[in-house]
Parts: sequence; structure tokens; C-alpha cells
Amino acid sequence: MFDVSNTVSATELSRLFQACAWFGALDARHQDLVLATSRAEHVASGAWIARRNAPSDYWLGVHAGLLKLAIYNESGRSCTFSGVPPGGWFGEGSVIKRELRKYDVVAIQPSLVMEVPVATFHALLSASLPFSHFVIGQLNDRMGEFIASIQNHRLLDADARVAQSLAQLFNPQLYPSTDLTLAISQEELGFLTGLSRQRVNQALQALADLGMLALAYNQIKVLSLDRLRQYGRDQI
Repeated sequence: MFDVSNTVSATELSRLFQACAWFGALDARHQDLVLATSRAEHVASGAWIARRNAPSDYWLGVHAGLLKLAIYNESGRSCTFSGVPPGGWFGEGSVIKRELRKYDVVAIQPSLVMEVPVATFHALLSASLPFSHFVIGQLNDRMGEFIASIQNHRLLDADARVAQSLAQLFNPQLYPSTDLTLAISQEELGFLTGLSRQRVNQALQALADLGMLALAYNQIKVLSLDRLRQYGRDQI
């Protein structure tokens, strides 16, 4: 899966993991295990990180960029479940069950992706209480995110769907590193919402007119995260 020419050095890998709260909670021997077995790679926009129905060989994290979790059918139609911004880790459910991955993972921006092998993940899960607590929290928060995504898609109008898709990128438990200024294009946001770029543009303009966002080229600055999170909630 990995292009060796794009993988980071051991020194850089250590720096990347030191930025992860769960890694800092591990004891020294477990940190050494992670660093000895894991790796990270720079990937281009559009790169496929993992394929649906392939073995879940790694637990995945994002240090920089933006990934999407989606399903593509044979006709090319897709359904996006979630976006994963910097600081996010995902895929623990399939790794725990050692099952085939349930979705495709695609970079929608140039990204730096981190991978912890399934054997290392299970070693930590069985021997590290802090890691087990982190994974339980991840599973709980991820379930809440997916339920909210289904609810938003079925019940909200387009403007509210865009607002809620943006707000989900600021989940402090799942995505602790998201900056209030997002380097994301309207097309990329369309991938996450299932809306056309033109309809996303209209929604963003409406939210900006309400003072929740400031828009620039391929950039969205959130001015009021609380208002963004509440936008459209009256439709539910």
C-alpha cells in the first residue's frame, strides 16, 4: 500500500505520534512498540488509502490534510459517511473484529496519513488501560457521529446539511486538531455533503451572510462555532 519514497523518517514519525494524546498516555514500552511497527506517508489528493472489502490491516490517523470515508458502487455513484480532518483516527471497529473494511478511504486533499498495524493495535488494546479507554471513547463518539449524519441527511435542508457537515469536523473528541480556519474547497465540501459545488456555494454564502463564516479562496473561517452547530436543529 505504501510508496516507500513518500514515507517519513523515524525521527519525523516520532514527532507525529508525540502530537497524539493517546500516544502520550502510553507507557514507554508501548510507545516503543508503536514507533517500531507503525509508519506514515504523504499522499496526493485523490489517492486511495484503503479499499472497501480489503483486509483491515491498519488503524488509520490523519496528521495533515483531509480524508473521506465513502462507498462507491459499480456505476460510479458514491455515498460519503464522514470526513476525517487532522487529529482524527478511525477504523478501529473493523480492526477490532479483524474484518474486511466496510468503506473506501480517499484523500480529498494532499494528506499525511499515519498507520498502526492491526497486531500492534491489538497488543495495545489487551495490555494498555489508557489505550483501551481511548478506543472505547472513539467507538462511542463515532457511533454518535454516524447517527447524526444519517439524521442530517434525511431531515435537513441543504443549507443546514452544509452547516452540520462543517460542524462535525470540529468534534473535540474525534478531531482535536481542527483549526477554525479550514483549508477546504467548495468541491471538497460537496464530497462530504453529497451536494453539488454550486449548491454548496449557495449554502456557504447564506451562512456567511448570517455571520457564521468568512469565505476566501479554498478556505472557510468559522466565526461562530456554536451558531454553526445549532443551525438547522429546529428542523429535527
